[in-house]
Amino acid sequence: MSCSVLMDNSAKPRSMSRAKQWTEEIENLFRFQQAGYRDELEYRQVKQVQIDRWPDTGFVKKLQRRDNTFYYYNRKRECEDREVHKVKVYVY
Repeated sequence: MSCSVLMDNSAKPRSMSRAKQWTEEIENLFRFQQAGYRDELEYRQVKQVQIDRWPDTGFVKKLQRRDNTFYYYNRKRECEDREVHKVKVYVY
């Protein structure tokens, strides 16, 4: 993502692909999508809050859904290999 995309609040994805294998980025995308958002960019646009992360892994720790309930995540990996292909990776 370029810096101009991060500053533009109306950024729309140009394309989408599915994840093929697990990475730390895919883990965080899995957590955002489980909470009902495309990715970190959309979460920041909607909620406009600081994202809590685990200090040792950098994974997302807590997200607020659109209905204002919270999802809490563990330090360790939560996206199992059988769920990796469900994660959508957006290109801006």
